[in-house]
Amino acid sequence: MNAAPLVALVGNPNAGKSALFNALTGARQKVGNYPGVTVERHSGRLVLPDGRPVELVDLPGAYSLEPSSPDERVTRDFLAGTQAGERLPDALVVVVDASNLDNHLRFTLQLIALGLPVVVALNMIDLAERDGLKLDPERLSRELGVPVVPTVAVRRRGLDDLRAQVDGILTGPPRAKPAPADAEDIVTLQRRARKIAALATVSEAPVRRWGHALDSVALHPVSGVLLLLAILFVMFQTVFWAGAAPADAIAAGFDWLSGVVKQVMPDSVLRSLITDGVIAGVGAVVKFLPQILVMFFFILLLEASGYMVRAAFLMDRLMAHAGLSGRAFIPLLSSFACAVPGIMSTRTIDDEKDRLTTILIAPLMTCSARLPVYTLIIGALIPNVRVLPFVGLQGLVMLGLYIMGVVGAFVVAVVLRKTVTQGASSGFMMEMPKYQLPQLNHLAIGLWSRAAIFLKRAGTTIAFTTIVLWAMLSFPKPPEGSPVSPVNYSVAGRIANGIEPAFRPIGFNRDIVLALIPAMAAREVAVAALGTVYAIDESGSDGGEAQIATTLAKRWSLPTALAFLMWFVFAPQCISTIAVTRRETNGWKWPAFMVGYLFALAYGAAGATYWVAKSFGL
Repeated sequence: MNAAPLVALVGNPNAGKSALFNALTGARQKVGNYPGVTVERHSGRLVLPDGRPVELVDLPGAYSLEPSSPDERVTRDFLAGTQAGERLPDALVVVVDASNLDNHLRFTLQLIALGLPVVVALNMIDLAERDGLKLDPERLSRELGVPVVPTVAVRRRGLDDLRAQVDGILTGPPRAKPAPADAEDIVTLQRRARKIAALATVSEAPVRRWGHALDSVALHPVSGVLLLLAILFVMFQTVFWAGAAPADAIAAGFDWLSGVVKQVMPDSVLRSLITDGVIAGVGAVVKFLPQILVMFFFILLLEASGYMVRAAFLMDRLMAHAGLSGRAFIPLLSSFACAVPGIMSTRTIDDEKDRLTTILIAPLMTCSARLPVYTLIIGALIPNVRVLPFVGLQGLVMLGLYIMGVVGAFVVAVVLRKTVTQGASSGFMMEMPKYQLPQLNHLAIGLWSRAAIFLKRAGTTIAFTTIVLWAMLSFPKPPEGSPVSPVNYSVAGRIANGIEPAFRPIGFNRDIVLALIPAMAAREVAVAALGTVYAIDESGSDGGEAQIATTLAKRWSLPTALAFLMWFVFAPQCISTIAVTRRETNGWKWPAFMVGYLFALAYGAAGATYWVAKSFGL
């Protein structure tokens, strides 16, 4: 007895393939694993119009026949007839998303080039028409050289026609296998796919035409990069322009609260704890909440509009030059908010060397915890002058620090991929979402959640760290009439004075050393630490932001400030990042390596910046 014909259902992820499989097979399904791998296998029985059964296999979604994940490898091997325990399929049903035709046709052309009988299911045709896109399935069929059937899987539209076409390709004469030249060139394939999609398009809504026009600029290797830099430039200029007034209001509120406490409480250790420890430390960080929200507003806006994936596409090219998979971009992008979720999201990277490299460079992405440090130092020591109309020097310096972090990550990735994580990088495909107007309620919810996370962090980790630092800075107290400052006499001061000679060559003083040690708990604690130090060390100081800026301008030189900023571009990461790195790499080897190379990089970059600035007489 001959086995039933084997038909494979194949296509890009999110093409509605699983919905079509369920509609064609109903309850006649089996679920298991492919032989030798843990990728799930779905198979079912498709009944042809004359009642003959066909075994239908739902293959894992793939973007290309050049695999970059276990799922795509299973699909490639199955279609090539090399999957262990599986026979070569007799025919293919290729599912494409009608509203994203040019991207999905790229893979379709690769599949047609295999020489197997093919029928194309033009799925979700109703959604394409809803968006103003009208397609000609007959013209598409002529251009591809295979049958094309419009379908709506969730509404069971087009299923009878699809069964009839499957019957036809199984009983018809075999197709001659075409030359695979085009299939070997992904650029040629993409151009052919776009040309065929354009020929099959009868009409489209103006909004889709505008989207294509925008993509011609946003995805261009030259204009796209310039557009991305312009967006980042506006973002950092706005951080200072829009965040300054509310930040000053918050700082004034903490100064007022500190004054009230000093008026109602007698001079005591408890009052010093409240004013110099909690209010001065936590307040020095919380005042930067407006700038952080401005930054996240732009990030959420870019994500919701559909532009962020375009930026990922541009950066994917850069990642390839560094020997990284394009899959590394999303974890690295997440690391701009915080390295912890960024490192955890590297689990989507199949290649272990790619994944390890991404983990090791994730802390070089400028996370939001650095923003309070950057804003304080830039605001205190970088002149607030206009370089050009509407272009401030402070915003340019901020943009430069972010670019320096990205460039540093790129250089480190190149070095790592040629040494400790040497190996070949894999390719990456991504789909472009539609451009759309962000919904204000979604933006508001996103900003609210990030503000809550920041304030919770300020009320727990930062508050605890500043209280511990206050205690170490306050005890023991110097004898009455002693010329030694309270900070130098304290436990923390003595530790800092002992460590300070090691940092003196790069322009760091005792105050900076005192800020660096607790900053290992969280980077923004450096600001809280400076607030606590100056509240205790400066007679009559309340540790407010204005007082910190004044003291910084008095005690720090510009070369020292620039060196401090450069330190935080490359600084060894916080304890949370070290912990998640240990968990993701199953040991202390790579966290220790990461801390060591980042410390060396930060020390070298800070020192070079300090001495170059000194040589220019700054």
